[in-house]
Amino acid sequence: MALFEATKGVIVLLAGFGLLSLLHHDLRALAIALVGRLHLEASHHYPSVFIEAASRTTDSRLWFIAVIGFVYAAFRFVEAYGLWFCRTWAEWLALISGGIYLPLEVYEVFRRLTWMRVSALVANIVVVIAIALVLWRNKRVASHSPA
Repeated sequence: MALFEATKGVIVLLAGFGLLSLLHHDLRALAIALVGRLHLEASHHYPSVFIEAASRTTDSRLWFIAVIGFVYAAFRFVEAYGLWFCRTWAEWLALISGGIYLPLEVYEVFRRLTWMRVSALVANIVVVIAIALVLWRNKRVASHSPA
């Protein structure tokens, strides 16, 4: 679990640096080039939405998103550290941070059933159950050990 959380942190950290590398660039031109590179029709709905969003993105918005990503990555690294060293606070943090997404994931599966959404839901349920079992086992061990 610790390696999984650390991996999420690294991915978000790299994405944040990737966003910062786009500062002072013409994002609309980059979006148009990407749409062309992917052989998509720029006049279709999703490519045009992507190009429009890129044209409205400012350097300050890129900074804001990157900073949010860096804070999220730091959170994941702290959680990974705690899980690696079997800290109870980290197990509770993992349970809460995993469980908080479950209602949204259930909603998304019912809104539109895809294998990706079902996979994300099942994976998150497995993680939450595994952490809950660790916490439950630790509580039982602590309650049966002599004081």
